Amino acid sequence: MAYCDFTLEAVATTLNVTTQPANLFPGIVPAPIPSWLTETLARGGRLALISEKSRSEFIVAPVLVASRELTHDQLAIFSGQRLDVDIASGLVGECDFILALGPQVPPLRAPIVTIVEAKKHDIEAGLGQCIAQMIAARRFNEVAGKSISAVFGCVTSGEVWQFMRLVDQVALIHDRSYYLDDVGSILAAIQVIVEQTTSK
Repeated sequence: MAYCDFTLEAVATTLNVTTQPANLFPGIVPAPIPSWLTETLARGGRLALISEKSRSEFIVAPVLVASRELTHDQLAIFSGQRLDVDIASGLVGECDFILALGPQVPPLRAPIVTIVEAKKHDIEAGLGQCIAQMIAARRFNEVAGKSISAVFGCVTSGEVWQFMRLVDQVALIHDRSYYLDDVGSILAAIQVIVEQTTSK
C-alpha cells in the first residue's frame, strides 16, 4: 500500500482518522496578487489542461512560488519529493508538493507544514491520499524533533483548491473550496498556515 491507495474509507479504517467540516480561515482577506502570477496563469492556463503534471507545472507551482514570496521566503517548496515514513502502514510514496519551513536547500527538513496534492479532476478522490500524507508529515516532524500543533494539506485540480488541517486523529476539511479566479484567497490561506505555524 502507498499514498495513492488511500481513500477516505481507508484512512478511517487503517489510520483511524475521521473527517469533519470546519472553518479553517475565519475572516480571511484575499492577499495581493503579484502581477507576474496573473500573467503566468493567463499564459499557462491552456497548457495546464493536458494532465496532472501539466497542472502542477503551469498552475500549482506558480501559485506556490507566489506564496513563498508573500511569506518572505519562509517556505521551501519540494516538488515530487518522496516521503517514506512507515512502509508497514503504507505511508510511502511521492508527494506532488511539500511545503516546509526553512531554506530552499536539500534534503527535506522538518517542520513540514503543508502537503499539496494535484489531481486532474476529482478533488474528493484525492482527500484520502492527502490525509495519509499529512499523517506521514506529522510523523516526519516528530522524528526530527520539530513537532507542530497541526499539519495542513490541500488537494487541488489547479482550478479548485480544497484545504484541510490534521489535528490529533481528525482531518478538518475547510467548509468551502477556493477557486483560481479567487487566487488571492488561496495565497491568503497559505499565509495563514505559515503564520499559525511560526507563531507557536
